[in-house]
Amino acid sequence: MPRSVQNFAGIGALAEPVRRALYLYVCAQTAPVSRDQAAEAVGVPRHQAKFHLDRLEAEGLLEADYARLTGRTGPGAGRTSKRYRRAPRDIAVSLPDRQYELAGRMMAEAITESTRSGTPVLDVLRQIAAAQGRAIGSAVTGDGSRTPPAEALDAALTALAEYGYEPRREGDRAVMANCPFHALARTHTELVCHMNHALIGGLIDAVGALQFEARLDPGENRCCVTLTPRPR
Repeated sequence: MPRSVQNFAGIGALAEPVRRALYLYVCAQTAPVSRDQAAEAVGVPRHQAKFHLDRLEAEGLLEADYARLTGRTGPGAGRTSKRYRRAPRDIAVSLPDRQYELAGRMMAEAITESTRSGTPVLDVLRQIAAAQGRAIGSAVTGDGSRTPPAEALDAALTALAEYGYEPRREGDRAVMANCPFHALARTHTELVCHMNHALIGGLIDAVGALQFEARLDPGENRCCVTLTPRPR
């Protein structure tokens, strides 16, 4: 089957609401998940989760393996359970969510301003990305006021999720499981990482999550920026 047909088939599989919810749950986890875990998280019966997860695997959106969830081996260890994780490929242009139009607009503005002023383009791009992040953060607060500190991080993560970063908490920090500019980051890593850093920094500043800082902290198969508690 041609790749374009496979891509459209994958998108069609996600049109079903429960199937999409299961897919998004699996993608947000740091480790493969079982049918029972996925069913409980989404609030559906196990047999329904099994049907949809296996359909997502058949469409190439998820990969699966088998493991004993008890951690035991040998006789009496129990049967293996099927576990699912996101397949390491993009589906069309939006799964995972990508924001290439936003990246192109920011880069074009940076090149134009750099040409006009003589300021290095990377410096201008940082300024533009930070302003974009502040605009996103201000839209979350609505009236322009800062979010109460106890709610600020959740507000920031909600906004980042809307722009495809797939944020998740890992202990006292938050990581971005997806880079919305993934294809660009592979060929223009430094440029995109600094753009991400400035955008996320501007966003957390706008929502008032000042107990956290955006830090360049590259990791495998995720965005290069994490949100880390500021030193006291």
